[in-house]
Amino acid sequence: MLIRNVEVAGHAAPVDVRITGGRIAEIGPGLPGRGEVDGRGGALLPGLHDHHVHLAALAAEATSVRVGPTDVRDRTAFAAALASGPPGEWVRAVGYHEGVAGELDRWTLDALVPDRPVRVQHRTGALWVWNSAALRAAGLEGDGRFWREDERLRGFVPPVRLDLEGVGRRAAALGVTGFTNADPHPAGGLTQMLSVLPQRLLVMGVDEPVKLMLDDPTLPTPAQLAHTIGEIRPRPVAVHCVTRVQLLVTLLALDEVGPADGDRIEHGSVIPAETIPWLRRLGVTVVTQPHFPVERAAAYATDVDADDRPHLYRCRTLTEAGIPLAAGTDAPYGTPDPWEVMRAATERDDGERLQPEAALRLFTGEPQHPARTRRLAVGAVADLCLLHVPLRAALDALSGELVRAAYVSGRRIAPV
Repeated sequence: MLIRNVEVAGHAAPVDVRITGGRIAEIGPGLPGRGEVDGRGGALLPGLHDHHVHLAALAAEATSVRVGPTDVRDRTAFAAALASGPPGEWVRAVGYHEGVAGELDRWTLDALVPDRPVRVQHRTGALWVWNSAALRAAGLEGDGRFWREDERLRGFVPPVRLDLEGVGRRAAALGVTGFTNADPHPAGGLTQMLSVLPQRLLVMGVDEPVKLMLDDPTLPTPAQLAHTIGEIRPRPVAVHCVTRVQLLVTLLALDEVGPADGDRIEHGSVIPAETIPWLRRLGVTVVTQPHFPVERAAAYATDVDADDRPHLYRCRTLTEAGIPLAAGTDAPYGTPDPWEVMRAATERDDGERLQPEAALRLFTGEPQHPARTRRLAVGAVADLCLLHVPLRAALDALSGELVRAAYVSGRRIAPV
C-alpha cells in the first residue's frame, strides 16, 4: 500500500509512505507504486494506544444503565433510571457516585426498586451494590455491598452481552490502534474473547506487565509487597496507586526489590512533591488519567482531602522532572475518547497543564514502554492514524473528528 502526500514528523515537505508486510518500507517524495491513498496533506501519526482501559467492562456498557452525576441528577431521576427496561429483568447500572443519592446498600435500593434485581456499580469500579431482589435471585445474603468481588459475583448474574465490535469500531474511528487491558485478574479466555477487536492488544497479567491491585483497607507492608514483586520478577509490574499511602508503599517495595524495565505506576492519583525525585531515581513510568480532575472536579472538591488536591494526577511536574509519563482513558470509568483526555490535559488550571505536543505523546508510546514515543520510520510497524489536517491544526483542536483513517499493520480498520 502507498499513502501519498502526507505530513510526517521529521520531513519538511509532504511525503509518500510505502507499507509492505505490515511495516513501513519506504518514506519519501514521489514514490512509485499502486494501491494508493491520497493523504491530501494531512498528518500521518503513529496510531494511538490507550495504555489503561477495561475492555470487557466498556463493552458491557451497551446493556447497562448510566447513573453517574452527569446522567442522573438526583434520587428521583436515579429511581427512574433503575426502573427502566423490561419488568423483572436484571438491571445493571454503572457510574454511580454518592453525589446522586448518597451511600447505597440493599435497603436503599429496595426503597427505589423493590420488585426487580438491581446491581449498581460505583464509578471507581471497585464496589457493587445489590438490592434484595438481586440477592435472593443469587442466593446471597448481607447488606448488598461487594467490594472488589467481581470474580465471585460473575457466576451469580445472567450473562451480559458485550458489544466488543462496537468498542473496536468506535475506537478505530478515533485513531486508536492498540489497547492495554488493565484488569487485575483477567478472566480465563479473556484474550481470546478480545481477539475480535481490530486493534493491537496487550492484556496485563497474560502479557507484561503484571497488574497489582492495592487497596488501603488491605494494604500490604512494603516488605510484603516487595516479596510479591520478587516472585513476579523478572517480569515488570504495574501497581495500582490511587492514594498517597499506596504510592509510598509501592516506592518502598521497589526500593527493596529493585526496579525492572517496564515497571509502572497506574493512575498515580496522588503524587506528593517529595516523591518525585524518588520516582525519577527508580525510573518507573507513571500511566495517569489527566482528565479526571476535569471530569470529576465537583466531586474532587468535596471528596478529596485538601492536603491531596495539589498533588492530583500530575503531568507537567512529572515531565519536567524527567519521569516517564503516559496516559490511559480508564474507560469505562472515564471517557473512552483519548482526544478528550489530551484536551483536558491542555486545559487544566492547576499547574499540571501540558502543551498539546506533550499531550499527544501520552497516547503514542510503545505498548510495553508507554513513554517511549513511536516514530514513523522505515522498518516500524505500520500502526497509523491519518488525519484530515496537518499536525499544527490537529494540535490546536485535539479532536477525534479530525481522524480520517486508522491502520493496524497496514490494514485499514477505520473507516470500515
